[in-house]
Amino acid sequence: MRPRIIPAIVVTIGVLAASALPVPAQTTSKDVSQKASETGQAIKDYTVEKKDEAVAHAKKVTADLEAKIKELEAQASKQTGEIKAKSQAQIKDLKAKRTKASQKVTELSRATKASWEKAKEGFADAYRDLASAYDRAAAEFRK
Repeated sequence: MRPRIIPAIVVTIGVLAASALPVPAQTTSKDVSQKASETGQAIKDYTVEKKDEAVAHAKKVTADLEAKIKELEAQASKQTGEIKAKSQAQIKDLKAKRTKASQKVTELSRATKASWEKAKEGFADAYRDLASAYDRAAAEFRK
């Protein structure tokens, strides 16, 4: 288990460094899917002894996606008619998934040694679900 910590740290640093860079105007679905996959794997590689680091990482990536959701929300507010209604429905779905991911971060922070693996899986799954929903919504907004 110990040798897996180093790759997790490297992936985490890479994800954090990438999230600090300016967001390109057109984030591709491949970019979001890859980041979601890397984040899920990074969280899964944390041991219970590194729980604080895992929680900090989970909060950071969730906050980053929250900022992107707010950008979509601003775009949606400028739309009209049927397109606006559809966009608002997507935003509502994203907010629900964001809430679930935030709940999973809380569960991660409260996890005990016995519940650690389940908490990590729960967050990784919720984050991937949120990232996928964001990816679909962003693709619709680009149409």
